[in-house]
Amino acid sequence: MISNGTNATHPHAVTELCEDGRRLYADALRRGRIPRTDAESAPCLTEFALLRPDPDDAKWLLPAPPAIALAQRLNPIEREITEHRRLSIALSEVFEPFMALGVQNTAPTHSISVLEGLDRINAALDLATSQCRTEMLTVQPSSSARSAENRLLEALERDKPLIERGVRIRTLYQHTARYNPERLAYVDQFANGKVEYRTIDELVERLIICDEAVAFIPIREDRQVALEIRHPGLVRYLIKVFEFIWSRAVPLTAGAPYETAPDGITGIQHSIAKLLVEGHVDEAIARRLGMNVRTCRAHIAKLATALGSGSRAQLGYLIAQSGILEQDHRGPRGRSH
Repeated sequence: MISNGTNATHPHAVTELCEDGRRLYADALRRGRIPRTDAESAPCLTEFALLRPDPDDAKWLLPAPPAIALAQRLNPIEREITEHRRLSIALSEVFEPFMALGVQNTAPTHSISVLEGLDRINAALDLATSQCRTEMLTVQPSSSARSAENRLLEALERDKPLIERGVRIRTLYQHTARYNPERLAYVDQFANGKVEYRTIDELVERLIICDEAVAFIPIREDRQVALEIRHPGLVRYLIKVFEFIWSRAVPLTAGAPYETAPDGITGIQHSIAKLLVEGHVDEAIARRLGMNVRTCRAHIAKLATALGSGSRAQLGYLIAQSGILEQDHRGPRGRSH
């Protein structure tokens, strides 16, 4: 068990250093040493090895550098954490061969599993996609956390066997995917009736559904933790959410959805204006629209210029007063965004 150490004669843990101890240790660090008699009120400093005898003069005590004192206490903790991690990996390896059997035989249809770490998440996704036989629905918002090339290579490796088995795939991206060469090159590889791609102005988070049986959603922004959902009611609900967004999205083969309206405001700027009024910060707006923060701020600057705003605070007021949020900025084929 990890312990932070407790002083026997002057009882308190090192994490609860007494006032005398704090004062004297700080004084010793500033002065380089302190008289041994000064430390008599705080024997914890010598018992915790924060002060040690001066080899040249026994009447003085020298302070241990705080970085060294900290490292001496962290090392055993880190070793214990490493050992726990090693044990968790070993346990995962032991039970991995039984996971598929458990999925088939232990009635997991009413379960929600928490998957921690990319390895566990990818292993669960690989299992679900290998068992997928009819249709896979995916929502794939852009993310700057990892390179687009790596994400697309992973998607290619996962999607190709599905397509070869005749599984139908429907995928939603943000409109910004239309201007991503890597994304378009990936989509071009699977241009057939079994694979459909649509875009919409904003998406919140990733979603993958296989055969109306299992769904995956991230529960942290870094996507290091996800939920595997096999509860039929929840999976059906997520399918309805997907179909709702799908019905409002634009086929990727349609024209560009960000045409400039007569008021001089583009569709993307209209989307940004809506999110600004709702109180979202630049980073959140960029994530939901699938662009980097610099591009988002450039659009905000253009929006401010179009509305004659001199400040960020005034921009929100002018957006609300301009009425642009009440106008219907339509994309291709008359769809609204």
